[in-house]
Amino acid sequence: MFTLDPRLERDTILLGEFPLSKVLLMNDARYPWVILVPKVTGVTELFQLSAEQQQQLTLESNFVAKALNNLVQADKMNVAALGNVVSQLHIHHVARYQGDETWPNPVWGKGEAVPYSEQERDAVYQQITAVLSDLLNDGN
Repeated sequence: MFTLDPRLERDTILLGEFPLSKVLLMNDARYPWVILVPKVTGVTELFQLSAEQQQQLTLESNFVAKALNNLVQADKMNVAALGNVVSQLHIHHVARYQGDETWPNPVWGKGEAVPYSEQERDAVYQQITAVLSDLLNDGN
């Protein structure tokens, strides 16, 4: 049975699910940041997914990157699967802006996360789920 890594569970807000992936919002108000986690037990690398799962993840990832970019008009969309801290396969989609706190460096390990206030979280949740609604369900 699939379970989300405890660190991802702690550091994110569930937005819903796509056919293959859980869709999470990183709880860091410094960056618009969505994470996809394929609901496949024991997978740490993209190549461990079946060909069909790889295709589905690519579709979901491209959908998130495009929708998030359209929503926030980023200067650059960083899409990456690192797994050095959390080994469970997950794909980051981070909207970046020239002049943001860590530009042009990666966001990982730089500064401290700034959690959303309840009001900010609710607003961002509504905005992102609206642009992802074509594929998103509530995860239940």
